[in-house]
Amino acid sequence: MRVLQRFNEFLVTAGSWGTILFMAVIAVVIPYEVVGRYVFQKMTIWSGEVSTYSLVWASMLGGAVGLKKGYMVSMTSVVESVPPGMARALKLVSYLCALFFFGVMFGYGLFQTLYNAKQTSPAIGLVMSIPYAALPTGFLIMFFLMLEEFLIFLGLGPKGEGQ
Repeated sequence: MRVLQRFNEFLVTAGSWGTILFMAVIAVVIPYEVVGRYVFQKMTIWSGEVSTYSLVWASMLGGAVGLKKGYMVSMTSVVESVPPGMARALKLVSYLCALFFFGVMFGYGLFQTLYNAKQTSPAIGLVMSIPYAALPTGFLIMFFLMLEEFLIFLGLGPKGEGQ
């Protein structure tokens, strides 16, 4: 469990810095594109793709980091309104569904990444596996983060709460 926690700490740190990087790219490229379009009446062909692909990566990495920090939708009012045994069963089902979903989406994202390995983007010629790789990367991080929470829920983690 300790290894999983350290690994997840690394993933969250990498995801945080990746999100910052891609948001910084967006913050530079979009104003550049707007100024170029409206002030100089010249559009660059690459800026749209760079900002779009940066948004994809920032969304997937930021979503994973947000999952760890608790910025996710939950049904707290439902869980709190049922008896403790039912609440535990609902939490168990939600963890299992989330793990299943993240696992399936990782597989689908990996398939799309490999499937698009020979395709290139029209403006900058980027191999499309690079933008598509955001999907399996983000969902794999989410899977491991949810696995840690699930193990803690089962009482196998250091918190031992097993709520």
